[in-house]
This record gives sequence, C-alpha cells and structure tokens, in this order.
Amino acid sequence: MAVALTLARMKATLLRHSLRGRQQPMTLTGLTIGLLLAGGTLHLAATGDLELLAAVYALWMLGWALGPVAMGGGDETLKPEHFALLGLKPHRQATGLLAAAFVGLAPLVSLTALLGLLVSGIRQDLAGALAAVPAIILQLALFVLLSKVAVGLLRLALRSRIGAVAAGVINGAVLAALCQIWVFLALFDQHGIPRFVAYLPSSWGLRSIRGDYLALAGLALLDLLLLAVWAGLLAKPAVAPPTSGRPRRPITATTAQGAIVARELRTWSRDLARNYQIVFALCFGICFGATPLLLGWPGMLPYAGPIFILMAAGMTVNLYGADGTALWLTITNPDGGDVRGRQRAWLAAVGPAATVVTLAGTAIAGGPWPLMLVLLPALLGAAAGLVPLLAVYGLVPGIDPHKRGANPLRLSDDNSGLTGLTYLTLALVAAAAAPAALLALRYGWAAVPVGLVSGLLCYWGLGLLAAQRLAARAPELLHAMRTGRKPPAQAAPRLPALPARAQNAEWVGFALAAVPLFPQGVVAAFFVADGAERHTWFLATYLRQDLRWPTVIGMIVLGLVMFGAAWHRKRRSAAMAASPVIANSPPA
Repeated sequence: MAVALTLARMKATLLRHSLRGRQQPMTLTGLTIGLLLAGGTLHLAATGDLELLAAVYALWMLGWALGPVAMGGGDETLKPEHFALLGLKPHRQATGLLAAAFVGLAPLVSLTALLGLLVSGIRQDLAGALAAVPAIILQLALFVLLSKVAVGLLRLALRSRIGAVAAGVINGAVLAALCQIWVFLALFDQHGIPRFVAYLPSSWGLRSIRGDYLALAGLALLDLLLLAVWAGLLAKPAVAPPTSGRPRRPITATTAQGAIVARELRTWSRDLARNYQIVFALCFGICFGATPLLLGWPGMLPYAGPIFILMAAGMTVNLYGADGTALWLTITNPDGGDVRGRQRAWLAAVGPAATVVTLAGTAIAGGPWPLMLVLLPALLGAAAGLVPLLAVYGLVPGIDPHKRGANPLRLSDDNSGLTGLTYLTLALVAAAAAPAALLALRYGWAAVPVGLVSGLLCYWGLGLLAAQRLAARAPELLHAMRTGRKPPAQAAPRLPALPARAQNAEWVGFALAAVPLFPQGVVAAFFVADGAERHTWFLATYLRQDLRWPTVIGMIVLGLVMFGAAWHRKRRSAAMAASPVIANSPPA
C-alpha cells in the first residue's frame, strides 16, 4: 500500500509540472475533446438506449487497448526500469504502477464517461444504482490494465522485425478503421449493432446493473488476471532489441552520394522504427481505401496509394532528429550530398509500393486514371522535397537509436513537437500537389505532364533549399539534438512567454481552421470527385451538383484564411511578448 501511494504521489507531481509550458495547449485540447466525448456518453446513458451505450463503451475499451500502442508506447512518465534497483517484487511493482496509472487526465475523462453506468443504474432501480459503483471502479481498472498489457506485449513484439511489421499492420488497420468510422456507423444503421457487443467485457458493467451479478464477479476476476499478466511482463528485463548476428555486407559505392543512398537503404531495412513506420503507412493507406468496400463502394480504392504517400511523409519527416547525434558525421563531410542521398533513398523505399497500390486500386475501381497519374508523381516529388526540408527547419530532438531501450518506437521525448510536425507535413504535401490535381480534374489527360513537372520541381527545388539550410546551420542542429533546445542566439521568441489565455486562443484557432480545410475541404473533394452523395457530415455532398465544387473550394480557402489569421495572431503576440516595453510593463 505504501508503494502504491508513493508512486501515485510521484505521478501527480510529474503531471502537475508537465501541464506547464509548451505542453499545456495540446493537453488542454485533448482534455476538451475527451470531455466532449464523455459528455456525449452521459447523454446517451440518460436517454436509456443501453444497446447503443454498450457499443460506445466497447469503443472506449478499444481506445484504451490500442490508443497507447498506436502512439508508440503510451504513457512512460513512470517506467518500470526506474525502480529496477529497489528490489520490488513483480506483483508489488505492478500494483504500485497501477495506482499511479489512475492518476492522470485520461483516467479522469474515462471515469466521467463511466458515470453513465451510475446514470443507467439510477434509471433502473436502487439495486442497479448500488451495483453501478463497484462496476465503475472495476470497468475503469479494466481499461487501464488492458492498456498496460497491450503496451507490454507491444514491447515484446518489437524485439524482432516480424513483431515490428505485425505492430505496423495492426495499428495501421485500426487507425484506418477509426478514420472511416462512418462506414461502420452506416453498417450499424443498416444491420443494427452486432449481438456480440453485449457480451464483451466493456458491457459487463451494464449487465451487472440489470441484475447479472456474475458479470460483476467476472470483471473482478478479469482485472486480477490482467494484473497478473502485467506483473509477469514487468518481470522481463527492459533490453534493447537484439541484432540478427548475421555478418553485414560492406557498402560499395563509387560516389559519396551513392554511399549515403546505400546507408539509408540499409537503415530502412534494419531499423525497427523505420520498418514500423513504412508498414504502418502502407497498411493505413490500403485499409483506408478498402474500408468502404464493406458498403459495396470502391470509390476510395484509387486513393490508397496517395494516402500512403501522405502518411509515409508524415511518419518519416523527422529524418535528422531520428538519427540523433549522428549528424556530426554529416558535418565532417558537408559536400557529400546528404540531402539528395536521403531523397533518393526515400523515393526508393516509398515509390515502388505507392505506384503498385495506386495503379492496382485505380484498375479495380475503373478510374479516375488522369487524376491518379497526376497525383502519384506530384505527391512523391512533393514528399521527397518537403521531408528533408522540414527535417532541417523543424527538427525535433530525438533519442539516439542505441538509447531507445525496450521501446524502439519512442523516437523523441517531445511528442507534441512530433505531432505538430507530422500534421504540418500532411498539410504541406497535400497543398503542394493540389494545383496539379485541380488541373487534372479540369483538363483530364492533358494535365498528366503537369503532375510530372510539379513533382520534379518540388523534388529539386525543395531539396536544394534543404541542402543549403543544412550546410548553413548544421552545428546549430547538432546542438539542438544534443541539448534538446536551440542555441540562445538563434532562439525565437517563445510562445510560453505569452499569457495562458492567449496561447489557448491561438491553439483553438488552429484547431478550428483544420475543420473547413481538411474534412470539409480536402477530404470532401475526393467524395465530390467520385460523385458520392449525402456522406455523413461532409457538407458538399448534400448540395446540388452546381454548388458542390464551389463549396469545396470555399471551405479550403476559409481554412487557409483561418490558419493565416491564427498564425498572424501568434506572430504578433510573440512580437509583443518579446518587446521590452510590453514585456516589462506592469500588469493591468
């Protein structure tokens, strides 16, 4: 008991300090979204639709089980290896870490959603209300323990290349299914909620408030079983993934750039993190395009390849940060063509699979061939140019590969920085290929050369800018990776110097701008191009034919204007905070 209380207090202290600074806006955004979802769950419980409520709790359980896995290892505030020298027995260590796991914003949000059990119990009768109290506790423990066991199993799997590939396949498929949730909602609307949902562990709390007390006992036994499994996983030493032990073929190249290409291709084939990234992106693209086949609609299949390219660019954008302090090798050979070599290797790793998936999906769906033949080179060139450019301009300090320990997917301690860089990459790659795609929609086959020229220009021009930036600022980048911060002379005015209200307002502005730009603009354009009608919440598909494309274009323009306004506000606020007159003025 003392160990559990001590670890819970440690977690609370660390959480209190982590809510300050640059982590605060993203944390508050996630908390707001979580509380909105929890409020929707409570509203559903108040309406009395227990069948639908069981399906919603199944989604909460799925989020707890697979969410931390998809994020690359979940919460690592308190790691088991931190307490390796204390000599704690596995069951005591597991119990203490479990108590600490209940301290956090995610358990708080889930607890709010699980209060729907109490609401349903009160609507039932007094016995149902009394049974809801232990059901809430046991259900929350089930969510947390499922998360811990899933992360523990992931770490075991990631000690081999097969495990990394399997994790990429599973996580890519799950994320694609969540992004295409409208397909499953449509299936439920047609066929109803599957009967097996009522028998999942996520529904046992609901069954207990209706008088099935064996379900309550089953929850308790399942929690104890998961706790025992987690204790066994904690007992396994946290070691780095072993190497294959096979002799490595020497790199043979006649030029410095050829050596860089060979080195990068070897890294793509051997690094478990890159194995995971490329398989995750490929599986996400294929599953995203194939999921609407459940409704008999093949219209998304041609876009599986372009979506794979976008996701691969977003996953691999932190090229130099992922290499860690190995940048000093590049500094010693500044004329070795490092950027061009990485561009060629990236195209060799992504291009063939993207081409096969795009052509196969287009052939199965029967078109649209001009648009796909334009998008493929335009997106590949834009991604190959923007990935190294953003890697040197927006570098996020990473963990050296030999220091990743038992979790090779944890590439950086700055998860918010990586997330922001990923979203920026997705937006810029899509925007770079958008003009060629619009010409293809307008002029058909005549726009195919435009896609080729667009891709080549992005590859050459953006790569040139990246090479110039790397040559001019390589020492500063190395300093950032070694220390985790920019040199004082190069540091820009920091957003945390602003008042908390201003920071949150700017983050809300960026979040709201994404709604018209991506779902109502870019994604809706795909549906409108395929002639889809009345698709879930995409506004343009509900309008007349002559109003659809103007609505899509208007949404994209509105999103870009909102992004620009939020960015202008951010720069102006940063300039005001950096001004000595304003910074030193007394508070009002």
